[in-house]
Amino acid sequence: MRAASRWKRWVVGGFAAASLLGGCRMVPVFGNPAVTTPVQPPHHFFTVDWWTQLVSPTLLEYAPREQAQPAYDAQNERVITLTRDGLVRSLGAENHVEAWRYEVGSRFYAGATVDAGTLYVPGTDGVLYALDGKTGTVKWKYAAGEALATVPVLAGDLVLVASQSDTLFAVKRASGELAWLYRRDPPSGFTIHRSSAPAVRGQTAWVGFSDGTLVSLDLTDGGVRWEKSLAPSGGGQFVDVDTTPALDESGHVYAASYAGGLYALDAETGDVVWNTVAQGITSVLFHGGVLVATGDNRLDAYLADGGKLLWSQTLQERAGFEPVLVKGMLLVPAQRSLLFVDPRTGQSRLAWDPSEGVSASPRVVGGKAYVLSNNGYLYALRLDGRSG
Repeated sequence: MRAASRWKRWVVGGFAAASLLGGCRMVPVFGNPAVTTPVQPPHHFFTVDWWTQLVSPTLLEYAPREQAQPAYDAQNERVITLTRDGLVRSLGAENHVEAWRYEVGSRFYAGATVDAGTLYVPGTDGVLYALDGKTGTVKWKYAAGEALATVPVLAGDLVLVASQSDTLFAVKRASGELAWLYRRDPPSGFTIHRSSAPAVRGQTAWVGFSDGTLVSLDLTDGGVRWEKSLAPSGGGQFVDVDTTPALDESGHVYAASYAGGLYALDAETGDVVWNTVAQGITSVLFHGGVLVATGDNRLDAYLADGGKLLWSQTLQERAGFEPVLVKGMLLVPAQRSLLFVDPRTGQSRLAWDPSEGVSASPRVVGGKAYVLSNNGYLYALRLDGRSG
């Protein structure tokens, strides 16, 4: 049983002691020239190269949400979008001219993956699609029969994708045939409406499930190497491990249970190295020995070595999604805006609201970020390194 939207606020953790939306320090909020104020952010953060409307609003639509991160097709120099109207679109990266579109018919929970001119598209209609990047024609389809909820992960000859129903599918890249699957029984009661994508290194994958378990799998046949419960003792609801695990070079894997906190584990054995009591985390980002955790009304930074909290900021009932690090700044989707955060201090420097906010992570390509707003506009932002 999945939680109602009020219970599944998409988590963005806190970055600084100062409030983002109020309190002792106000963060400036800027709009865009398409649908809100013409006042633009300072050029030393970014400029808007272009924008285009992809999805037209429907009658009585309340709080529209675009959840799928844009993808980039390097071979054809195009941006790939998956939107709530059930369309896959391929647009020119420099001029936003639509090259082709493919209709799935249902909204998307996650974005596509592009490799060597092939797009792998996870459909909530229960189908994994492989599309030709140049023409949009179908190469193959795999009918999983369950709503697919994560960005496909490429692992050698396999495509890995997880469903909203706690199944990880491993599909052969060449043919679209099923190689193996791993399934866990969802717990009773409410869970968070998210899913963990697998992290892959060598012949091993690590992935979380809604029963609060982190599992290490052998990519050869999907066999279990180890499994570890990250749920708090006594169980309860919202114990999900929805974070895509993060790996470091020291043999550690990092993941979080929504109710059980943030964990560092030995990647080979599953032994716990350390654990925090911070609840509500649904995303972790590892960089330079620091873990950035986003979650329900929080945005935190921890030392990966030992778990010491470096800084934290509450978002005052705001929800958010996975951040990206680019040119010395963290770009954090926080539902109602895209935040520009100093990763050293957690200080929010600027908030950008392209109308209806941002839920999907930006796609960064070189010095440009492609941002899909909740109202279905795609923006190309030219980033300036001086912002960091």
